[in-house]
Amino acid sequence: MEATKKSLTPDGFFKTGDVAERHGKHFFIKGRKSVDILKSGGYKISALDVERQILEHPNIAEAIVVGVDDDEFGQRIAAAVVLNETVAYLSLSELRSFLRDKLSSYKLPTLLRVVRELPKTTTLKVPKLLIKRDLFDAEHADIQKWSPSIVKL
Repeated sequence: MEATKKSLTPDGFFKTGDVAERHGKHFFIKGRKSVDILKSGGYKISALDVERQILEHPNIAEAIVVGVDDDEFGQRIAAAVVLNETVAYLSLSELRSFLRDKLSSYKLPTLLRVVRELPKTTTLKVPKLLIKRDLFDAEHADIQKWSPSIVKL
């Protein structure tokens, strides 16, 4: 609830992290600084919403969600998770099944990487750009991938 309050302006608008210039009555969006808004398949997706639902999984201790650039979808929803100590493995299909009733299908992760720990800054924040670069931008053999069945008409 507190995180939701922080993501809204006092008059109820969602803080997107967009950078804009104002010219008279008009605003021109120049770019986005937020790594928490992902664009996949034409949808804007809150990484924080996906993370919250992933953290509901009983076998997951920590989770972070980033957008990984993709030619077909714009970005793929990528989750990096740390499992509870008693669990050795989690499949992407198991995670997607768990999330299916909690999130719209376009918000479900299509990439999963299970790691021993998430890198953190000195202030204990998880740097998403670092996660994206180090955990998903390179070809790691342990990245689980889901590929949708797409029929082009």
